[in-house]
Amino acid sequence: MVSVQQAMAEIRRGAEEILVESELIEKLETGRPLRIKAGFDPTAPDLHLGHTVLLNKLKQFQDLGHEILFLIGDFTGMIGDPTGKNVTRKPLTPEQVQENAKSYQEQVFKILDPEKTKVVFNSHWMNKLSSADMIHLASNHTVARMLERDDFSKRYKSGQPIAIHEFLYPLIQGYDSVELEADVELGGTDQKFNLLMGRELQKAYGKPQQTILTMPILEGLDGVQKMSKSLNNTIGISDSPKDIFGKIMSISDDLMWRYIDLLSFRNITEIQQWRDDVAAGRNPIEIKKDFAQEIVARFHSDQDGQQARDGFDNQFKKGQIPDDLNEVTLTVGSDGLAIANVLKDAGLTVSTSEAFRMIKQGAVKIDGEKVVDRKLVIGQNVEHIIQVGKRKFAKVFTI
Repeated sequence: MVSVQQAMAEIRRGAEEILVESELIEKLETGRPLRIKAGFDPTAPDLHLGHTVLLNKLKQFQDLGHEILFLIGDFTGMIGDPTGKNVTRKPLTPEQVQENAKSYQEQVFKILDPEKTKVVFNSHWMNKLSSADMIHLASNHTVARMLERDDFSKRYKSGQPIAIHEFLYPLIQGYDSVELEADVELGGTDQKFNLLMGRELQKAYGKPQQTILTMPILEGLDGVQKMSKSLNNTIGISDSPKDIFGKIMSISDDLMWRYIDLLSFRNITEIQQWRDDVAAGRNPIEIKKDFAQEIVARFHSDQDGQQARDGFDNQFKKGQIPDDLNEVTLTVGSDGLAIANVLKDAGLTVSTSEAFRMIKQGAVKIDGEKVVDRKLVIGQNVEHIIQVGKRKFAKVFTI
């Protein structure tokens, strides 16, 4: 039986904020399984590791014996989440919502136990609300409070239009917590306003107030900007085992710890032992391999994880790369640096024109992968082993 103290240590791990922590401790002390809510709008899912930060926290609650309420916002998806947007989002059609919801479930159950997860759709209760019910719901909040929300405030001050229905989104997300009688609601740091709305509405409807737990937004491979497909800095959960392993091995040693804290399922004691080992002189690359193997195994299989590791070792440890590898640190700036300039500045080519020729010839590799895109940009705070031809190698660090 896990103690409340042990449970809180696991819950705090990687979390950005818990409001109100003392309330959560009181709920845990009752010994009953808590109702843990997280809502997901069924926009077209193409999940990467950034998305799994929240799912991993749900998994931790699930492993502690609590009930997971995986809420698919099929009703709110037809409004469009305005969070972080400077324009009104185009609502999804009912057909899009249903198709995306199905795909979402297929992917999230690579992490959550489907037998212990209750999937709910907010259309189940929202479609039953009358016009009078919606007016009553809207009466619980003011326009002034809505305009305190950062994205609404910026749009209002800049003259960008805000549609009335967008004000309904946080209200409905909060009302979901009323209907589900959620004890805890999880969300990203950008969802704090909406999560607090759930607490306010539960109080207004005479329900016990939920605790909210926010999780940080995971940085992408560049270590600076959030993981986003549009920024080409993602590790997709559907990527091949080789790609997942190689991409994780390319992150900086500092970023490795943040990924481990937010993404690994290993216990806190084991991770602390890793930190102690590195402080005592162990090469962090071995820990990075253990972590990369864990992630590959999670989304593929244990065998795939081992094969990806063996393939990496065969490529980088069996004499293919010289022991006296030249190490170069390049300042690339927040916009990154084009691959041709990286090759020249690292001393691997004498000019950018030679770099382009070598790329065209297929003679340039990054972490063992052939470079085919001459417009490739290398971001900040990453580490790569770059090869040009058969004999030129460099370990490149970017800042």
